[in-house]
Amino acid sequence: MRTIVTIAGILVLAAISGAGAQAPSSWPVHSTARPRPPVVDPGPAAPPSRPPSDAVVLFDGTDLSSWRADDGGPARWRVGGSGAGGWFEVVPGTGSLVSAASFGDVQLHIEWASPRPVRSEGQDRGNSGVYLMDTYEVQVLDSYENPTYADGQAAAFYGQHPPLMNATRPPGEWQSYDIVFRAPRFDAAGRVTRPARVTVLHNGVLVHDAVELTGPTAHEDRPPYEAHAPRLPISLQDHGAPVRYRNIWVRDLSDG
Repeated sequence: MRTIVTIAGILVLAAISGAGAQAPSSWPVHSTARPRPPVVDPGPAAPPSRPPSDAVVLFDGTDLSSWRADDGGPARWRVGGSGAGGWFEVVPGTGSLVSAASFGDVQLHIEWASPRPVRSEGQDRGNSGVYLMDTYEVQVLDSYENPTYADGQAAAFYGQHPPLMNATRPPGEWQSYDIVFRAPRFDAAGRVTRPARVTVLHNGVLVHDAVELTGPTAHEDRPPYEAHAPRLPISLQDHGAPVRYRNIWVRDLSDG
């Protein structure tokens, strides 16, 4: 049974549960004992809206010209629909997509839909991922009435931070992530001077509030930071499920 939390109760619950939900070091990676976030109904999805005038549009509903395959070749995922309602879909086994452009500090908007009908459960249900700087993953998963470990459900920073709320719509419906990402900073010796910091809204619901990442995200591991370039591509994961994406745009928040 889904325990539904109303939108009015979100800020109170976030304040109560925020410290525990946002402290990865106190829990083993992917611990099934870690409390799962409460469920909140985010309401129905809206049609795609026009990107801001200063945004870099990575998918406008027509083609994958802003993306390449992770082996450097042309993008091999499937494009469908038309115009503003266009989408593209993971073709399992073809590899991840990587943006042709690189980014540092960004505001990212991206919409996705897990497959329907449902054919599996847990981590095998509608799994994909949005990787900031090709390194830090916001999990994509069908988390509607689909229990899994808290740090691996939809909108989790994989293996680190569960979301404050589970704001997932049913499978087949469009979901949105609005992400404000501040890239980590390193000194000349490669030491971290400021960890990556991220705020995320899932379907308009605040699920991460300026959380700090402990390093790259990984399966069954929390590796430390390694110095990397100040700008790197965004990537989308091929995890074997035909997840769809649409209406992707980025605003550059870097100082110069």
